[in-house]
Amino acid sequence: MKNYNPTQDYYNYVNNTYNQPSYNQASEQTNLYNPYNGFIRGNMFPELYNTYKVNQPFEIKPMNEQANLLTFIDALGFATIDLNLYLDNFPDDRKALELFNQYRLLKEEYMQEYQNKYGPISLNSDSLNTYPWMWIKGPWPWEK
Repeated sequence: MKNYNPTQDYYNYVNNTYNQPSYNQASEQTNLYNPYNGFIRGNMFPELYNTYKVNQPFEIKPMNEQANLLTFIDALGFATIDLNLYLDNFPDDRKALELFNQYRLLKEEYMQEYQNKYGPISLNSDSLNTYPWMWIKGPWPWEK
């Protein structure tokens, strides 16, 4: 348990360093959350995760297969963005680059599966190149 030091805590608060992470930036990241756990925590890096006022992150419980697939696509999308930000700072981390590419390809695979089952997922979807215009084809999520 952290010892409470009012003077130091106030100094950290005033100087905006209260939630600053401390980690070894020179080492490669090997211990990462999986995409879902990183997604619900908002951070792929356990040593940087700060619970703030929430001891347990909110678990997403999809109601059906479509929602489950969307949750997984969102989690993979988050993981690629977070790893992209990390790689911007540490471009020589081969393991992070391999993981980034693995998640990126997996996301594309699941997006294709989603589109085959449920229709276009974004305006960049290949399935929008068909006639008639598929974007407005229902049902919309709120119509169920």
